[in-house]
Amino acid sequence: MTEVEVWWGRIEQVRAEFADDLDPVEQQRLKAYVRAEDKARFLLGCTIVRRLLAHRLSLPPAKISLDRTCPECGKPHGKVRAEGAELSVTHSGDLVGVAISDRPVGLDVEKVDPGLDVAGVASISLSDAELAALPRNDERVHAFTTYWTRKEAIVKATGDGLRTDLRTITGAPNGFQVIQLTVDPGYVAALAVVSAEPPVVRTLSAQVLI
Repeated sequence: MTEVEVWWGRIEQVRAEFADDLDPVEQQRLKAYVRAEDKARFLLGCTIVRRLLAHRLSLPPAKISLDRTCPECGKPHGKVRAEGAELSVTHSGDLVGVAISDRPVGLDVEKVDPGLDVAGVASISLSDAELAALPRNDERVHAFTTYWTRKEAIVKATGDGLRTDLRTITGAPNGFQVIQLTVDPGYVAALAVVSAEPPVVRTLSAQVLI
């Protein structure tokens, strides 16, 4: 049985002392962000990952070894990896989410933007059939965002990221389970898991970790 935990936090939960647990690479990335909200999202994502693994391994959060090496360029901006766990981190608006499992997993959350240029973005991310199926009413942005989060979750699970042409992803690939998650109003989220069977998904609050 495949099990996945999805932990959700909000940037209002960030405290400055969380940065004390970051490794040098994370410290450098944190300093590189210009906007306060971007710093908060990154810091909270790191903190949830570190404290979640620390609890599992009975180690201090600062002692957790994480690897973000990009397989393409070698720079530390790839999917976060840790020995013995599969992880995926996502953030949008006020929400930060972390999925953890023993199987490859991808998590994506997006805040629905009423001002989104759906026509422009959809033309490079949706198949012809998906474009034709988009509603023409007020549900258009929400419907597009649902497609987007599902595709993003899949490429996060594979580790391919945006190197993949999203127009070629028109459903759950063979051996994948893709699940729509319920999150705050105004947000859409999806979870992808490499599994032959539907996973057992537990949704938890990161407040208990931090």
